[in-house]
Amino acid sequence: MGRMHTPGKGISRSALPYRRTAPKWCNADANKVKEDIVTYAKKGMTPSQIGVMLRDSHGIPCVRAITNQKILRILKVAGLGPKIPEDLHHLIKKAVNVRKHLEKNRKDTDSKFRLILIESRIHRLSRYYKRKKMLPPSWKYDSATASALIA
Repeated sequence: MGRMHTPGKGISRSALPYRRTAPKWCNADANKVKEDIVTYAKKGMTPSQIGVMLRDSHGIPCVRAITNQKILRILKVAGLGPKIPEDLHHLIKKAVNVRKHLEKNRKDTDSKFRLILIESRIHRLSRYYKRKKMLPPSWKYDSATASALIA
């Protein structure tokens, strides 16, 4: 799928290895990895931050290959899953920051336009998550209460 607000096609991306099993050189224990994920989540890290930490510090290339579960699934089982999905959270955070910038700089018309684009992405993504039942059907993005959502 192409980009939403730019002319780029957006096809370049990283690819996971073809084999879904853990590499031979990785001798991590699945239970230990799950415990690490839960402890990092209790410290307040997001699922993507946990994955980067495990990859860089512990040498775990792919959590799913070792535990047969994704990081987010492990967190939901432990009751530590985020209330709103991570990508939607970051879009809301970006919109709040742009709105805060616009309070100081009223004449910044480019930022006003970019805010409209960001909020349209938020609405599109929230429609998707409501359809997939990851958000409640009554959930609605409101710019006035957005800073409370990300706090």
